[in-house]
Amino acid sequence: MAANKKELAGGIGLMAVFLIVLVMFFMPLLNGKNGLDYLDNLFNSISKGSAYYIPSIKETIGKSETGKEITVKLSYDSAELATESAALFSKAGATVTEDSEKLNITGDFGNILMNCLEDSDALFHNKGDVLQEKYGIEGRKVLFNWWTSLKAMKKSFDKQEQFDNGKTVYTVMTRAVECSYNYYKIVPESMSNKLGTVIFSLVFYVVYTMWYGYSILFIFEGWGLQIGH
Repeated sequence: MAANKKELAGGIGLMAVFLIVLVMFFMPLLNGKNGLDYLDNLFNSISKGSAYYIPSIKETIGKSETGKEITVKLSYDSAELATESAALFSKAGATVTEDSEKLNITGDFGNILMNCLEDSDALFHNKGDVLQEKYGIEGRKVLFNWWTSLKAMKKSFDKQEQFDNGKTVYTVMTRAVECSYNYYKIVPESMSNKLGTVIFSLVFYVVYTMWYGYSILFIFEGWGLQIGH
């Protein structure tokens, strides 16, 4: 027998509403998307809007690295990946010698990185077709090849104890290439444009969590059970 039928009924009612909202949340009611996908896309769009570092990196690279001649030897996991990656450096005016799964590259450090940043900028703005036309490879694959090449380049610089060059490469790799790759096809949004939705979602999360907690509390108390001490 229930110790307190009123509290038990209230708890069951709260839980029922909680479950109804939960089911609706996972239904495609928001422009064909469920609530989880909608909020995931929203916060990805907002974060993309604040993760556009490419212009400032371009400015820095243009001033500090243009005209600096480098020579690096890069190793890849396959000859196909090496061949695809060779085009990245050739487009930047570098001299590239292929040796199966390895590339020997000599060229202007600034020009190489600026070409990488141009490609990253195109993908950041969801222009994968530009890279497809430039290299004959799907846009996201181009950025993957850049990421692999820059990782190998940093390793080569570190072996040569050219740590400043390695640090510069790492900055381009993480703040340009990775950002563009991860945010591809996401449309950037300003926080100010979606402020009402963001505030509502945060308030909803807090209220919804408390709603569940109170429903459990009332159900337990309705049966005469104690939670905690």
